[in-house]
Amino acid sequence: MLERINNPTQLKEDSDLDRALRPKTLNDFIGQNHLKELLEISIQAARLRGESLDHVLFYGPPGLGKTTLANIIAREMGVDITVSSGPVIEKPSDLAGILTNLGRHEALFIDEIHRLSHVIEEYIYPAMEDFEMEIILDSGPNSRTLKIPIENFTLIGATTRAGLLTPPLRDRFGIVLRLDYYDFDALFQIISRSAKLLNIPSDDEGIAELARRSRGTPRIANRLLRRVRDYAQIKGRGIIDKDIALSALQMLQVDHAGLDEMDKRILNTIIENYRGGPVGIKTIATAIGEDAGTIEEIFEPYLVQQGFLERSPQGRKVTFKAYRHLGLSPADSQSDIFQ
Repeated sequence: MLERINNPTQLKEDSDLDRALRPKTLNDFIGQNHLKELLEISIQAARLRGESLDHVLFYGPPGLGKTTLANIIAREMGVDITVSSGPVIEKPSDLAGILTNLGRHEALFIDEIHRLSHVIEEYIYPAMEDFEMEIILDSGPNSRTLKIPIENFTLIGATTRAGLLTPPLRDRFGIVLRLDYYDFDALFQIISRSAKLLNIPSDDEGIAELARRSRGTPRIANRLLRRVRDYAQIKGRGIIDKDIALSALQMLQVDHAGLDEMDKRILNTIIENYRGGPVGIKTIATAIGEDAGTIEEIFEPYLVQQGFLERSPQGRKVTFKAYRHLGLSPADSQSDIFQ
């Protein structure tokens, strides 16, 4: 449990809570102001013209609100949304079934869109550009192509690995938006809103402590809020104040920078085994017994963004900030790097 507390991917226990706390409109959505402004203008313009919204691609670390924004777009456009994911759409017939059932101007949300197979991508190109599906009938010399018209629709894609998207697919999105980690003020507002919706007694100092340790991620913020609420009910008076928040977060092994045991394990492994780096991501993954993709997608972005880890062509390197945070000193052979 302790290793998963700061995992930004959605856990089963988060599903109901996420649905209950999700904002329904752009006005209710906290943070990502530049992105919200661009979306608001695009949606209003599309509705004014009576057209479908351009295809939208959201990318960025997990837990920042890509699915929430997809649902908000559909609601703001006044249309239904169909939800799927890249791994689920295995055959062209799967895609055909989804697309032919879409109504005019409706939205199709594909999560993990980078995991679409190349075969499916070839079928989705004409659907995105010309709003038609090309079905190949028969095979060999008798093969022929049947074009099936589909309603104008908006494809909303979400990915945590934008670099894995093929250029032809990425270029077909008219609106490409990156979600960044949230700042302290936005997280404070998000946790305050969640506490009110869940009827959790709290004060500003307690909420501030949670906001500082939420790794810039609303999903983690709401998960910490729920865990600290449990601690407050059992160990305190049911109110999340600063003392209760500090005690609960210490028990959960989330430090003042939002790092948990797995983050520290990654940093300590690079320092102790590889003299602070550089070292390849696969080597790190093997050393700690974790999947390289998980490290690259879940743990590394925050460590890099906070300045604890540095990417280089030669591999990953621990920064002086990480040494200081862990209470360590750089190896003698690396001292000149940090001067």
